[in-house]
Amino acid sequence: MFSFDKFLALVIATICVLLLVRLLAGARRRQRIDQTASRWWHGLRRRARHLAHWRQDRRSAEKAAEEAIRRARDGVERKGNVYTPKSFNKPRKPH
Repeated sequence: MFSFDKFLALVIATICVLLLVRLLAGARRRQRIDQTASRWWHGLRRRARHLAHWRQDRRSAEKAAEEAIRRARDGVERKGNVYTPKSFNKPRKPH
């Protein structure tokens, strides 16, 4: 049977072996290992943040879209199915 204690021991042993391999590697290989580990860590953090905040992000995007639609409809005249902004009624500036 696989218990939590065995799983934790396996994770710790794996980390120790990876750190030992990193110590035994040369400078270039160690730098590549560090860059790869950093990329994985940042990717994991980005995915975790995305999973934690997806509902809030979606709600704020919907709110921003509704606000933009409301602002676009308030300052326009409608002729048939064409929206014409009130700024189009001003005289044009000669250049």
